[in-house]
Amino acid sequence: MRGHVILSHGTGSGPQATKVSVLADTAEALGYSTERPDYRDCDALGEAASVAPRVARLVERIHAAPQPPILVGSSMGAFVSGLASLQAPCRALFLMALPVGLPGAEPQFDMARDVPSMLIHGFADELCPADAALAFADRVGMPALLVADGHRLSDHVATIDHQFRLFLEHLSA
Repeated sequence: MRGHVILSHGTGSGPQATKVSVLADTAEALGYSTERPDYRDCDALGEAASVAPRVARLVERIHAAPQPPILVGSSMGAFVSGLASLQAPCRALFLMALPVGLPGAEPQFDMARDVPSMLIHGFADELCPADAALAFADRVGMPALLVADGHRLSDHVATIDHQFRLFLEHLSA
């Protein structure tokens, strides 16, 4: 096994969501084990109130992993992946449609800075402004790919999958 990948879905989605399912398949094809925690019960608490229980669940999964995992997240899944990386060791972060702030939620977004990372974001993201996500990526030196898409990134699943494959191959080199 090359490593372990934990894929976190966004609010209003689930562990079988398209992006996390495609990326899980890619990771498994490359020899990684994967898991996709289900956060839908946390999401029922409301956006801001779901952050702490989501982070706690992810930190628990990180500690249970066979080795420091690669954290993958979309939207709220990206937000909590970054926060969890500050509380438990991870090998890398692959983030999509990143909200850098959530109304009423504390803390605001941050992440481990000592691991490989990548951001993919849509410049027409109607929920998480691209400018804020790209400014954060620039501030921490995180590579970013900006695509012509909205928040769901549904027109670029193949592009995201290709970038994820390259990201994993680079980690394994």
